Amino acid sequence: MNSFINGLPKAELHLHIEGTFEPELMFQLAERNGITLPYESVDALRKAYDFSNLQDFLDIYYQGMNVLRTEQDFYDLTMAYLRRVHAQSVRHVEIFFDPQGHLERGIGFATALDGIHSALQQAEKEFGISFGIIMCFLRHLDEASAQETLALALPHRDKIIGVGLDSSERGNPPSKFEKVFARARAEGFHAVAHAGEEGPPEYIVEALDLLKVERIDHGNSCLQDRTLVERLADFQMPLTVCPLSNTKLCVVDDIKNHPLPAMLEAGLRVTINSDDPAYFGGYLNENYAAISPLLNNDQSQLAELARNSFRSAFLSGERQQALLADVDRYVTAQN
Repeated sequence: MNSFINGLPKAELHLHIEGTFEPELMFQLAERNGITLPYESVDALRKAYDFSNLQDFLDIYYQGMNVLRTEQDFYDLTMAYLRRVHAQSVRHVEIFFDPQGHLERGIGFATALDGIHSALQQAEKEFGISFGIIMCFLRHLDEASAQETLALALPHRDKIIGVGLDSSERGNPPSKFEKVFARARAEGFHAVAHAGEEGPPEYIVEALDLLKVERIDHGNSCLQDRTLVERLADFQMPLTVCPLSNTKLCVVDDIKNHPLPAMLEAGLRVTINSDDPAYFGGYLNENYAAISPLLNNDQSQLAELARNSFRSAFLSGERQQALLADVDRYVTAQN
């Protein structure tokens, strides 16, 4: 089954580029920038990745971001991720980045964006991976900060396809950001938002009705509300589900109990993603492999999840159809 998954063409739609920070690269960039990390070695840092809730993860996540200082740093981080997923047959990525987490450290908006974008352009040339960049607002900050960040993004709209909402969900409902999302949509950006990971199904409803998102990132808690499930299924609203993340952060107590089968049975359009793979123990293929036993290792269901990733991407019709055809050809060749 791993061989089938490894070769299966797929897209990744829920990936925080800052969450791809492997300890080895973090130490390398820290040394380059003259930064002393509070860990004696790569192994000690890797052990620190052993956390059990979202806030503990976010604490080390933001600490790791501190070594990113130059455009080259952001390029190197992004290229390291792209090389990994190229080897995993990823054909399209739509990655998140958190400019507010860099701006508050004195790192310019363009420094982060240009480094990330340059790497994506290079990977498109070398590996044929198409891409989009989604700028996320940090929900633990206020809407005024988000508005300021959106203003900084407007001169770079040629490099950014959408806006998102991430960070600590509890106590920070989507309604907090209704105005900035309205402005972003008016400026032509796509809209997505994390909802229903730790938060209640009501947060998903707010993301749909107030933020008018085109995808729900995570969405697990929708299963607590039958009416909401029916709504999501009827409109085929994409859910960017992250199995290993859910397990690592104890959103799900065990991968064997992940709600993915129930989501599929309910007719929801689910995509599989890695979220913050360096911290959560696996990139895209590892997430597919983790949920494969839940689907009885059914290749047709795994292929349908890959198709969902392309159907749910912000792609041109021509590119989308070409990638869907790639999946069909691959499945046919395996049979």
